[in-house]
Amino acid sequence: MEQDPQAVRRWHQETWPEIRAKARKDGGEILFADQVGIRSDQVTGRTWGEKGRTPVVRRSGNRFSVNAMSAISTRGRMHFMVFTESFTAEVMSRFLDRLAGHFDHKAHLVVDGHSAHRSKKVHNWLAAHPDDVELHFLPPYSPKLNPDELVNADLKHSLPKQHRARNQAELAAETRRFFHRRQRQPHIVRSYFGGPHVRYALDENPMSF
Repeated sequence: MEQDPQAVRRWHQETWPEIRAKARKDGGEILFADQVGIRSDQVTGRTWGEKGRTPVVRRSGNRFSVNAMSAISTRGRMHFMVFTESFTAEVMSRFLDRLAGHFDHKAHLVVDGHSAHRSKKVHNWLAAHPDDVELHFLPPYSPKLNPDELVNADLKHSLPKQHRARNQAELAAETRRFFHRRQRQPHIVRSYFGGPHVRYALDENPMSF
C-alpha cells in the first residue's frame, strides 16, 4: 500500500537504464543484494499427515537466530556473508570489503533503502573506494524489484525440515551450506531473475532489462 507507483515507473524508465549505462561504460557488473534473518523457531515446511494425527518435528526449545547478506548477478554469481549480530552500517561495510575483494572490476550494487545502506559510515566507505563499488537504491516498498528476495525465500525453504539446528552454530553452518551449494549452481542463481519478480534479461554483459 505504501509503494509509490511513480517511483516504480521512474525506476523502469530512468534509474535502471542509467545504472545499465554506467555499468557498460566502466566495464562493471550489476548485482542485487539483500539481508535476511533466520530463526530457530520459524516454520520451514509443511507435509501431509494421517487424519487425526498431526506430524511432529522435534526441535530445540531454545530461541536463536543468524543473519545473512547476499548479492547475486544475472551471470549466475552469488556472494554472501553470514553473521550473528544485528545488521548495521559496520556489517554492511564489512560486506562491501568482502565483495570488492572478489572483483577486478567495479560492482554496481542495487539495494533497498535500509538505514545501514544510507549511513555515514557506508557513505565514507564508498567515497574511499570509488572504483570498487557504487550503490544504487530501489524505490521504497518495492521488494518485487529485487530478485535477491527470492534467495531469501529459497534459503528458508531449503533449510533441513527433519533435523532442526540445536544451537546458533548449527544454524549458521546450515545457512553457509545453502549459500555454498547455490554458488556451485549458477543456473539456479540465474533463475531468480526470471521468477515472479520483475524479469531481468540474462546475458553475459552487464544486465539488460
